[in-house]
Amino acid sequence: MKPDDKSQLGRGDAGDEMRLVARIRAGDQQAMSELYDRYGKVVYAVALRVLQDAAGAEDVLQDVFLQLWRNPDAFDASRGSLAAWLAVISRHRSIDRLRKRRPETDIENCVIASSPELRDETERALVIEKIRVVLAEMNPDQRKVLELAFFEGLTHTEIAAKTGEPLGTVKTRIRSGLQLLRAKFAG
Repeated sequence: MKPDDKSQLGRGDAGDEMRLVARIRAGDQQAMSELYDRYGKVVYAVALRVLQDAAGAEDVLQDVFLQLWRNPDAFDASRGSLAAWLAVISRHRSIDRLRKRRPETDIENCVIASSPELRDETERALVIEKIRVVLAEMNPDQRKVLELAFFEGLTHTEIAAKTGEPLGTVKTRIRSGLQLLRAKFAG
């Protein structure tokens, strides 16, 4: 089942999202339908980008919304928007699927979607450019481990094995790279 093409990421605000989640907690199927219409396209797009497989992306889409239906309390509004949370869950589920099928597929060219909170293409382009600038400023070893972690979905241990670097070095490079990205985006 594919999401309705009419879904729009920016249709609701945090208060509206919380009201819908509260209605889901009460078992309101209409609220679930509204959230699906609003965010299904984002969840599907993230899964499709990671998996490069429409059928797998549809499975992830259903899994993510089923998870929300069964456990709406897992969403914590204080940590970010519902759209971002759903996209992260979709990304994690997709990476899990890739790991399960890794022996039969090559994920070297896997691309992860950018943040679904970006409301328009202009803002998206600016954020992508800022990320590129920050990555270009990083030392190559640090950039490589971040790319392996986030674009290929490798664990710290897998990165250490692939690069031949000690696990502690890999963890430090990822942590310091993320801190640098956070600092650049905060400023």
